[in-house]
Amino acid sequence: MKESLRLPRVVLVTRKTPLALLLERHGTLAQARFYLSSRGQDIAGHEENHARFEDALTLVVGEIPPDQRRVRLDRSDLDRFLFAPDDVVVVVGQDGLVPNAAKYLHGQLTIGVNPDADRYDGILCPHAPAAFGAALAWVQQGEGKGYRVERRAMALAEREDGQRLLALNEVFVGHRSHQSARYRIRAGEQEERQSSSGIICATGTGGTGWARSLVEQWRREIALPGPEHPRLAWFVREPFPSVYTGTRLDFGFVEAGDALVVRSEMGEGGVIFADGIESDHMPFLDGHTLHVRVAQETLNLVIPAQ
Repeated sequence: MKESLRLPRVVLVTRKTPLALLLERHGTLAQARFYLSSRGQDIAGHEENHARFEDALTLVVGEIPPDQRRVRLDRSDLDRFLFAPDDVVVVVGQDGLVPNAAKYLHGQLTIGVNPDADRYDGILCPHAPAAFGAALAWVQQGEGKGYRVERRAMALAEREDGQRLLALNEVFVGHRSHQSARYRIRAGEQEERQSSSGIICATGTGGTGWARSLVEQWRREIALPGPEHPRLAWFVREPFPSVYTGTRLDFGFVEAGDALVVRSEMGEGGVIFADGIESDHMPFLDGHTLHVRVAQETLNLVIPAQ
């Protein structure tokens, strides 16, 4: 193994537990307990979840060599943090925290740790806290068996002025409220003016989330791409037919090297955001043009070898 002083920094990414958020809002545990009980809820589940998370985090931190640099980062600070190229990113939490971090990464190896297997599926966080040390050692040594790097495809949303967003799950294009989004969409040689509830452009990873819900709602036989497949699937949500707008282009794929092109016809309220983080969005108004394509970047996720 390399000397400890030369080991890369470990960036621990976490989010506040429901109990921590309650304490922030109500000040004390007694007040938080009263707030929940007055609404017919019990704080015990929150306390158990918080305890499991703290125990998991303690195990994870204990597996990091004591003289290795490390920093803990809350989800709310991701958009302001500067990741180093050789950082090892360790996500401790539920699967949704991985996409939150992935959009700010550029090839760094990522280890997802599931702190509560009874509550979280662990698709993107497949490592138990007690197994984290072995995964970190594999990353540090850069050799051996037992693990591999899964290079999950990502989507790139880029506006005409160079503004860009990366997404591990999906890109959303639409209106920030429940109003209809108005735009022109071009897929290959086909183009159409539409009014809809917005467009979702999903990766294979996103195929287990929002895109999966759309496929099941439509009751269509659609083979979504695998997580490492450089292909995107796009869906138009509730396109409205009228004398001015059409519904013919409601689904398709974006292959590597191609792009889905959308031109805004919204005077206000148009937005583009990635992976459900609405606060980190790009405006999408009259005169703005968006290209959504397969990104060159991938999420490099360390997973157990099969």
